[in-house]
Amino acid sequence: MESSDLYPVTRLAAAQEATAAAGLDALLLTPGPDLRYVTGYEALPLERLTCLVLPAEGEAFLVVPRLELPAAEHSPASRLGIEFVPWDETDDPYAAVAARLGRAGGSVGRVGLADRMWAMQSLRFRAALPGAEQVLAGTVLRDLRMRKSQAEVAALREAGAAIDAVHAQVPGFLRAGRTEREVGRDIADAIIAAGHSTVDFVIVGSGHNGASPHHELSDRIIQPGEPVVVDIGGQMPSGYCSDSTRVYCVGEPPAGFVKYYEVLQRAQEAACEAVRPGVSCEAVDAAAREVIAAEGYGDYFIHRTGHGIGLETHEEPYIVAGNTEPLAPGFAFSVEPGIYLPGAHGARIEDILVCTEDGGERVNHRPRELVVV
Repeated sequence: MESSDLYPVTRLAAAQEATAAAGLDALLLTPGPDLRYVTGYEALPLERLTCLVLPAEGEAFLVVPRLELPAAEHSPASRLGIEFVPWDETDDPYAAVAARLGRAGGSVGRVGLADRMWAMQSLRFRAALPGAEQVLAGTVLRDLRMRKSQAEVAALREAGAAIDAVHAQVPGFLRAGRTEREVGRDIADAIIAAGHSTVDFVIVGSGHNGASPHHELSDRIIQPGEPVVVDIGGQMPSGYCSDSTRVYCVGEPPAGFVKYYEVLQRAQEAACEAVRPGVSCEAVDAAAREVIAAEGYGDYFIHRTGHGIGLETHEEPYIVAGNTEPLAPGFAFSVEPGIYLPGAHGARIEDILVCTEDGGERVNHRPRELVVV
């Protein structure tokens, strides 16, 4: 997949238009998903300032440490036709940004800072632009980032297929007597082997650890007859992320587990079936929650039903009560209801879906039934 498809040059103009429409004077985008979304440049997050300055009017420019200039010049940002402004070790890049923005015309009233900007950098910008109100750039870029292009959806499909290939191998890693950490190491290796560039997380929750949604790994030894929650994901070379959860059982499942796992399957299916344009995010959450509550497990579903995904594993839109945002074609998000019985075990089933013109497309296709190994 060509970077020009995933990171088209038109994004710069779209972000500039959104900046003006939001009443901001400029966006200041430091390394992270906001900068990569607009420019395609996966810049190193350093104490030395790298920052795309995108004024509401006028020409954008990229401030970059001189030692990082070759990397910037060889990145997709070089296709944008913007000026690269290198700075040396004894320069003050924050003052340079403020001076350039001031020359663009009058005082700077409001600026949008990258959502992942370091506090030390935001405070330096506050000192350099003392009259400027600081807001989150995410409020400007959210509508652009939520609506995935065809190329972005293709990247998410690729990520989904890669993580599915890892789940296909998990039964071979799980057996009684191994620790969660040993299984997790095998899974992490498989995530890279499946084509990911980084491992973002590996959750292997056996037995009572499965009742902690974000347990990750421990030296606990997996016992016969225990359910194991496996939630895994990483980032592909494209920059786009995978995230999928399946549940396994090492031998015969314990009493009661099969009953509520069947409820969970129905809840996840109901939420996926609810996905279509115009349906609110909270309605998708409710579709899963109502099934679980009706069977008496409502108190054990303790988190939202899903989160958006793209250049970040967790981004907007969030599939949660209170979010009245209507789904639109191109929205991509997880559907992952869970039931967690403290001190006993838990279960979660997670797929990534993309809202289409008339429904929802899953990008994960591994069986959702309980896998007994």
